[in-house]
Amino acid sequence: MGTLLTQLPALLGVLVGTLGTILATSLADRARWQRSQSVRWDERRLDAYVGYAHALKESHMVALRMTADLRPGSHSHPIDRDEGLVRLAESDARRTIVWENLLLLGDEPTVVAAARWRDAIWQVERLARGVTEPPSDISDLLIQINDARDGYYRAARRSLGVRGGSVEQSAALRQAMRELPVTGTGS
Repeated sequence: MGTLLTQLPALLGVLVGTLGTILATSLADRARWQRSQSVRWDERRLDAYVGYAHALKESHMVALRMTADLRPGSHSHPIDRDEGLVRLAESDARRTIVWENLLLLGDEPTVVAAARWRDAIWQVERLARGVTEPPSDISDLLIQINDARDGYYRAARRSLGVRGGSVEQSAALRQAMRELPVTGTGS
């Protein structure tokens, strides 16, 4: 019995050390797994954000090509109306699919900004489809689209933790539009 009592502190030390090692390893493994999951979801979120931006830009570019004649000095290459309508329908289908990814993985500010950008582009799409009459100056619609795009990228970058300052383009694009002739289609 005396031998056991003299060895008890050493046995307790081994037991406490073993339990401490198990606990520390378990906590480290859990933290590693959580980091891995976070990176995985961030990659998927990035894919959703980029996919949605590409789909919107595709719709936007087709609509701009369809409305090139309303924008004197435009650099858009005009597209045949029938071909444009087909392309708009195809891009709308792609946009609808990637919208679901965005809803699933995006945070609220980014989804709200994406909807604002989509709604701004829809105004030019409606014009391209002949649903609405052209305004006297289409540049206001284009400014709204550019501002909304900047808002989307700002929200997406914040959501992903991307640093590095502003990448906004709307001010430069607004300046470029001022240098183009104004359309007079509102007659």
